[in-house]
This record gives sequence, structure tokens and C-alpha cells, in this order.
Amino acid sequence: MEHVEPTAKERAVSEANPDQATGPAAATGTVVEDTPAENEKKREVRPAGLGVVGWARWFWRTLTSMRTALILLFLFALASIPGSLWPQRGISDAKVAQYFTDSPRLAEWLDRFWLFDAVRAPWFAAIYLLLFLSLIGCLVPRTMVHLREVRKKPPAAPRNLTRLPHHASFEGALTIEEAAARLRAKRFRVTTGPDWVAAEKGFLRETGNLVFHIALLGLLLAVGAGSLYGYRGNVLIVEGEGFANTVAAYDRYMPGQRVNAESLEPFSFTLQDFQATYVATGERSGQPLDFSAKLKVTDAPGAPEHDYSLKVNEPLNVNGTLSYLIDHGYAPTFKVTDGKGQVAFDGPVPCLVAQPSTFASECVIKVPDAQPEQLGFLVAFLPTAVPMGKEWVSVFPGAANPLAQVYGSFAGDLGLKNGRPQSVYEIEPAILKKMKPLVMKADPLAVGKSLVLPNGMGSIEFTGLKEWIALQITHDPGRTPAFLAAILIVGGLVLTLTVRRRRVWVRIQDVTRATGPGPGEQEEAEGRSESGPSTKNRHEDGLRHVEVGGLTRTEGGDFSEEFAEIVSALNPGVKDAR
Repeated sequence: MEHVEPTAKERAVSEANPDQATGPAAATGTVVEDTPAENEKKREVRPAGLGVVGWARWFWRTLTSMRTALILLFLFALASIPGSLWPQRGISDAKVAQYFTDSPRLAEWLDRFWLFDAVRAPWFAAIYLLLFLSLIGCLVPRTMVHLREVRKKPPAAPRNLTRLPHHASFEGALTIEEAAARLRAKRFRVTTGPDWVAAEKGFLRETGNLVFHIALLGLLLAVGAGSLYGYRGNVLIVEGEGFANTVAAYDRYMPGQRVNAESLEPFSFTLQDFQATYVATGERSGQPLDFSAKLKVTDAPGAPEHDYSLKVNEPLNVNGTLSYLIDHGYAPTFKVTDGKGQVAFDGPVPCLVAQPSTFASECVIKVPDAQPEQLGFLVAFLPTAVPMGKEWVSVFPGAANPLAQVYGSFAGDLGLKNGRPQSVYEIEPAILKKMKPLVMKADPLAVGKSLVLPNGMGSIEFTGLKEWIALQITHDPGRTPAFLAAILIVGGLVLTLTVRRRRVWVRIQDVTRATGPGPGEQEEAEGRSESGPSTKNRHEDGLRHVEVGGLTRTEGGDFSEEFAEIVSALNPGVKDAR
């Protein structure tokens, strides 16, 4: 047997690992087993982990996938539901407080999960930010791909057009230039070859899809900008009183993180009159028809006053700061004279509506300056009072027969000097228990009538009637961008749902037919061949075989009708090519 020398590569491997067979021994199929040390070393080898970079890439790809974006969008909508199910702080503070009174245990648990302040909850912010990042990660690569697609020419015609979902053929005098011109007339992007025309349109579908998502991203940005640089507040104003847009004038003030006292627009106004109109008779009696507040407005210090009629959904707009009319009620005026004959209180008292259908209201009057003891009154106000048995009730929300009924008067310490804030709309039950009752459920008072308190504690007089309005004043710099983004969202969605991406190809070839000899050539043909008349290929002058194929690149919709119109435009002699 001839001896074969190992190669240089085999010698190098042999020197590096003497236990590994190389060269001719390996070629003959000899199996060399690993040593126990090598086997143990192989068992110790484990697959390498992803590492920090690998996990970061995995997280980013997962976050920017379309599936994740849809899930986050669904969670974003789901996270907005608590704002509709439970009252929210800053919008319905009184209802939130009432919820804690009615169901304290449940309210405590709901508050732990931020369900009374859903928009400011950490879980809402997390969904918001993840959705924001996911949309950016989805949009950037898709936009780049779409821009490349728009710049590309339509692909050349396939070899066999009959295999396309839509196909037609005819013979005519159509040329490449004519086919391209007719397709361009139908707003196709066209490119041509030696014997074919390729056309494509429907890029607006993907454009609309991108516009939809970009506008959605813009809407999120607008909402975020409004939260950072905007503010809102609530204020109650009685007829004849004024308001200046300062922090101290608000009953509740909620600024954004980037807002300070100097950011407020320096306007002011005075409420001159408020009118509420109701249906007077019939089945709809008492239903509201219109609300109008007459204001005298000063847009800036030193600017001239102007009149404005404030109505529901018609806010006062001063340089982007909007004042909305959100509520109203009655503010009867009272004069309280204390036991020493001094007028301790004289003015309007805003009352909270107890029965919205008739506007029967409840009022609280606190008189801390009365002497020799402080006085407190619980009053029921009836806009249109009528007797019902031994009781008085209101039957209409308008002030046709206003009466004020004192159903509780008390003397003693109101607890206003302990430094703890109190509501102006109630006297706490714990304080009432320590006060001395004077009168309980007196007869109703008409305007101009008074009630004398026992033991020389003074009197209370019902002197007149005013009305109050509640306003929500907001400044949201993201309002206009959010409106424009909403319009773009609708427009992009319409394009996405109505436009289809489609392609059309046309192949044109000259017609070649086998025909017999002409009349003058018959004898010559017979002399050349005994087998009969010969045949030859003849080109039909101006006649060409045209094949048309088409397909849609998106699912849904019927392309057959449009394809038939395209074929009819290419071959005007055919009325319907379907």
C-alpha cells in the first residue's frame, strides 16, 4: 500500500490536538473517541445568554411591533373607562366626597388604585408613554419603506398574464404609447418596456395609514402639552359680583406642571344677569330651554369693556382661555340682626340644588360675628312654593313664588377659630350637636318677611333673590393641535378603508397569421409543389394582440368592475370587458 504523507494543515491540527485523528486515518473512517476529560468539558458548555444588548433589542422589537401597538391602544381605551364609571377629582369633587360618605370602604379601595383620578394615575401614564414609544418605533421604519416604495417604478410585466386574478385579451390597433397615455389618464403611475406597459396606483392607502398613526401620535403630544402648559379652575359667581383671572379668585385651581401665577391671562368680567328659561306648561313643563349669562368683559387691564352673552357650549374665549358655563342655582339674600341689634350678616347665600326637577335647594348661613353668640341657619329655598298638606314643596324650577323656610337655627360656637377649613355649604353634625337649637322648622318666609329668634338672639330677614353660575375656566394650548390631529385621523382612516393598492400590466404583440396564397399566386404555387397550395405567414397591418392583467395588493373590495373599465378604455370598441 502506498504511504500518504499528511498535509501541512493536518499536521497543524494534529499538533494542536494529538487525540484527534487527521489525514488518511480520518479518511478511512476510523473513529477516535474523546477522553473523559473532554466529555466532561463538553458537558460544562452552555448556550450563551442574550446579554443586556440582546434583551434590549428584543424588548425594542417587541414594543415596536404592530401587535404591541394595538394592544397598548386597546389598554389606553380601557384605562379611560374609570373616568366614566366613577366621579373624578377636579371635575366632580362634590360627588367624590359624597362617594366617600356613602361607601367609605369601597371609596378607600378605589382611591388606592387612583380610580377617582384616573388620568393622573401611574398606570395610565405608563400605558400612555409605552404607546407613545411604540407608535414612534412603528412609524419611523414604515415611513422610510413607504418613501422608497413611492420612488420605485412599477415592476415589469410578468411572463404569463393569464395567471393573474384579473385577465382580458383583445385584438386592436393599440400601441405602447397609447396604452401608457390612457392609463395615465386614470391616474396610474406608468412605466413602459419594449412590448409592455406597467401601471400602479393606490399608494394613498399606505399614506392614509401613516397619516392616521402620525396624527394619533400628534394627538397624544397635544394632550401631553395641554397637561404640562395648561390649567383649569372652577369658580362660583353670584349676580352682581365680578371675577379676575388670578389664582386667589378660584374656588379650585389645577395648574399644569409648567404653569405659574404669571401664566394666567389677565382678563376680568362682571356677572350682570343670569336668565334660565323653562317650558311653562304641558307634559314637558319645567324642562330647561335656554341658559344665558350677561357679562361685562375686560380682556386686559386698561382695555375697554364689552358685553358677552355666555351660554352652554358657547364659552367666553379670551386669547385661548375659555370660560364654560357648567352649572347654576339660586342665591337668596338674607339680613341677620344679632341680639345686640347689629347687622351681623347681609348678602346672598348660594344654595345647592337638592331636587334638579324643581330646583328646591338647601342653604347654610354662618354668622360668626353675631353677638352675644354665633348663629347658624339651615334654610330650604323653594323657587315656586305651594302647600302640600302640612308641608311646602316646589313644583317649578323658575322663581314664580320664592319662599325661604328656616328649618333649623342654632346658637353657639361654629368652630371657625380652630384653623381647620370647613365647607361653606354645611355645618358639620359634630358642631351642631354642641350648639343650642333656637327654631326648628319655622313657617316659610316670603321676600321682605323676617323671623324673630327666641331669647332675644336677633332675627333673620329674607330680603331678595339672586342667581349664581358655576364656571370652569380652562387654558389648553394643545386644544387646536388636538382638533387638527383628530381631523387628520379621520381623513387617514377614510383613505385606509377606501383606497386599494392595485397593479395593471399590458402586453402588446403584433398579430401573425397563417394564410393561403393570393389569387395571382395560385398557379405558381401549384408548379412548385404537387402536394397542394402552400401557406405563408402574413402580418396584419395595424392589428395587434393585447393582453391585460391586473391584481390588487390589498385584501377586500372588488377590482373586477374597475378592471373592466380599464380594459374598455384600452379597447374602446368593447362596451363591457367583464
